[in-house]
Amino acid sequence: MDKNCCSSARHLIDTGQSGEMIVLTQHLTKQCPVGVAVLFMISLFAALANWASTLAAAADSLYRVAAIVTGQGDANRIIGFAACFQDVLIKVSGALKLEGDPRLSAYKSNSADFVSSYNYHDQMSGTPKRDEQGTRDRPYDLIVDFDDRKINDVLNSLGVKPWLSRRPVLGVFVEMEQGSRQYIATSDAKQSDLQRHSLLAAALKRGMVIVLPDVEALAKANINAAELLTTPSSTLASLASELGGEVALVGRLKWEDSELGWATEWRIHWNGRMHRWQLRGVTFDEAFRRGIGGAAQILSGNGDPG
Repeated sequence: MDKNCCSSARHLIDTGQSGEMIVLTQHLTKQCPVGVAVLFMISLFAALANWASTLAAAADSLYRVAAIVTGQGDANRIIGFAACFQDVLIKVSGALKLEGDPRLSAYKSNSADFVSSYNYHDQMSGTPKRDEQGTRDRPYDLIVDFDDRKINDVLNSLGVKPWLSRRPVLGVFVEMEQGSRQYIATSDAKQSDLQRHSLLAAALKRGMVIVLPDVEALAKANINAAELLTTPSSTLASLASELGGEVALVGRLKWEDSELGWATEWRIHWNGRMHRWQLRGVTFDEAFRRGIGGAAQILSGNGDPG
């Protein structure tokens, strides 16, 4: 791997087949090459031969989630289990509306009872330990596998069904606007580095597979950032299909200085009608989690996002 292709933040997920860990990078210091119309770049570690099968395997690992913890002590592990418990319920069901649901409190306090296995990945692996830093102080990715039957039972008790059928691939078109800068997040433009990897992390967190347009595809379709929201849904759906997507998710993020956050709006055409939702004052990481999570909620039949 090019030593300049390094990341300042990581998200890990196990493919569930080979046991090989995939590192999702969010902040690159150098653009890494990607092909045209590929199912999105998910690893900078190695030359994975089959992007589509790797992403599909990641999406299939519905009962595996991860959280960042400090050290490997019992106290922080229990905190990590609780955070992962909410995430796995949302991931398995597609119901973003479960986030912050007060009914989860009782389950979270006993979240270890739902865990079938777990392991750690040292985020500073290969970094020499400093004198003042032992293993207990190092950041780890706590990777948790939950018992599928127990999780399904919890969902049923909450009135939500597991979403175990095949999930549509999302073709994601996102306009970013900050001051005079305005562009669409793509699979290959350097200016999209942060957004591209954040979108992928959000997709994997919610158990979805996404594709992004490349610069050339947008140019051929005569689609630009200023007119993205007024582009006919049929045009975006057609382009999404060319890229390997099945449903087009369209979003706009505009930076608001007064709120120190992004004002966002999302839309997706599904089952004969347009679904729309908005949120404000959030980071783009949170905006992408809500955008893709909202799409998952609609596609899974759990209603429109709030």
